Amino acid sequence: MSQAKLYIPRDAGALGLGSSDVEMAMIAALKKRNIDADFVHTGSRGLYWLEPMIEVATPQGRIAYGPVTVDDVEELVAAGMLDGKPHRLRLGKPEELPFLKHQSRLTFARCGIVDRNSLDDYRAHSGWVGLEKALSLGPAATVDLVTKSGLRGRGGAGFPTGIKWKTVLDTPGAQKYIVCNADEGDSGTYADRMIMEGDPFTLIEGMTIAGVSVGATKGFIYIRSEYPHSIYVMQRAIDRARKAGVLGADAFGSGKAFDLDIREGAGAYVCGEETSMLDSIEGKRGQVRAKPPLPAHKGLFGKPTVINNVISLASVPWILANGAEAYMNFGMGRSRGTMPIQLAGNVRYRGLFETGFGLTLGEIVDDIGGGTASGRPVRAVQVGGPLGAYFPRNLFDTPFDIEAFTAKGGLIGHGGVVVFDDTVDMAKMARFAMEFCSIESCGKCTPCRIGSVRGVETIDKIIKGERREANAALLADLCDTMKFGSLCALGGFVPYPVMSALTHFPEDFGLVRKAA
Repeated sequence: MSQAKLYIPRDAGALGLGSSDVEMAMIAALKKRNIDADFVHTGSRGLYWLEPMIEVATPQGRIAYGPVTVDDVEELVAAGMLDGKPHRLRLGKPEELPFLKHQSRLTFARCGIVDRNSLDDYRAHSGWVGLEKALSLGPAATVDLVTKSGLRGRGGAGFPTGIKWKTVLDTPGAQKYIVCNADEGDSGTYADRMIMEGDPFTLIEGMTIAGVSVGATKGFIYIRSEYPHSIYVMQRAIDRARKAGVLGADAFGSGKAFDLDIREGAGAYVCGEETSMLDSIEGKRGQVRAKPPLPAHKGLFGKPTVINNVISLASVPWILANGAEAYMNFGMGRSRGTMPIQLAGNVRYRGLFETGFGLTLGEIVDDIGGGTASGRPVRAVQVGGPLGAYFPRNLFDTPFDIEAFTAKGGLIGHGGVVVFDDTVDMAKMARFAMEFCSIESCGKCTPCRIGSVRGVETIDKIIKGERREANAALLADLCDTMKFGSLCALGGFVPYPVMSALTHFPEDFGLVRKAA
């Protein structure tokens, strides 16, 4: 009986494109030929225009085929796919594909490669090396190394991770917590999901390093309810890690206790804001808390708490394993390391591209993304989710860097890049941002709760042609109030998409474009 080994992506993106059906068809086709096969479940490598991308082990290495449909399976098997033979869907060695070859995969080095369910496979691909290093260094030296690496929050704010950890380490308390914010709600983003569904143990390792370094004995992963696959995969990984002694009363043989639980969100976008998330974990209605006190001093259940995004925590094992200087070698300015750029919308090559900060927006959209999927000209790009600014082509020379984007009135946020062609109506997009805020507001502060409703009304008046210039001035004044008066980023960031649309695309509002 012949033996075959196939790697099947099973994250939500690949499943949505049919990988489960392709796997069932492949099982049936091989059974018919009396071929014994080992199906290894991985996450996606992030090349979503080629999913489902099926890989087969050959003496020459793994060979990829894609995008594979159910109707292609019989033909592929007959053509010798299991031996890596030629076929119109043959892509060759995945790492040689230009989209992957030109990346700097640090955080996502194992995604699409390892068996996501296997602790042995994780260890075989440098798993737990960072945790071992942290335990040998001790808490203070570990926190210092993370600080020196320049790692900043990858959830939007860009706050230095090491400073958060140092604050919690230095804050006295018998009970401390690590909270992972996996409430990935921004449009066009899927990096958190890819890590949780493709390499869950790296998140567990990163949180364990944080826990033993700052003196926290308990961690929570707050996952949005819209991510059932992430919840399932992460829970299985936690159970396996606990059974193996990685988590528990003697975490990884360290003599220190650290354990993890999952908390499922209830669909509120505002719970992506860290203090609202804390209320939700505590079983309360998610509302923004005033700061101070900072969560690092008085966070979950009133205890010192480290709150980091999935990508921030998942980056820590690589940093510990390879050193702060190695991580600092990537990036530019104050934005060090790599960023998982997530290309979405009307773009030819939709997928995740991990690279050091510094590429220009034009290089990302035109060279990496390949322009629009429709073939029409790119008109606008929104970076940073539904609250990110819309950049026109004359800003495509902006480097992908936190400070550079801020200087141009934009946000990098969680790294989502959504592309629009020249058929987009930017007045409608501005209205959507205001309406989104009015729906998702927690209602605690007046600028967000009332301002967003008034904003929708004002944009509607402009679109209808009612006193356009006066209402545009009123809208700008309202945005200024929301930006500086809101308690959190939901109301505070809505002005970015609204004002960028109004400034760069006035003709869509029926306004005259002013001379530069």
